[in-house]
Amino acid sequence: MLARSLLTISLLGVCLASFCGSAAAQDADICLVTAERISNGEDVSAEDKAKGHEACQRALSATASVLQKYQFQEADFEILGTRPNN
Repeated sequence: MLARSLLTISLLGVCLASFCGSAAAQDADICLVTAERISNGEDVSAEDKAKGHEACQRALSATASVLQKYQFQEADFEILGTRPNN
């Protein structure tokens, strides 16, 4: 759990550093932080989940980086409580 938190914080820093617009950086932040809260077992309201999901979708569309797209998709899966079947 600690390793995942540290990874998330590191990835958040990379994501924020690579976005040129503050709105895109804010979306990345909202997306990843909301997913982290859910992952940590915090009670997250439906409204906050919806905002997190929308932020993930905007962050996904704002980046061309495959790695960032993967990270935002994983965060969105966490927020929505859905996982694709492998």
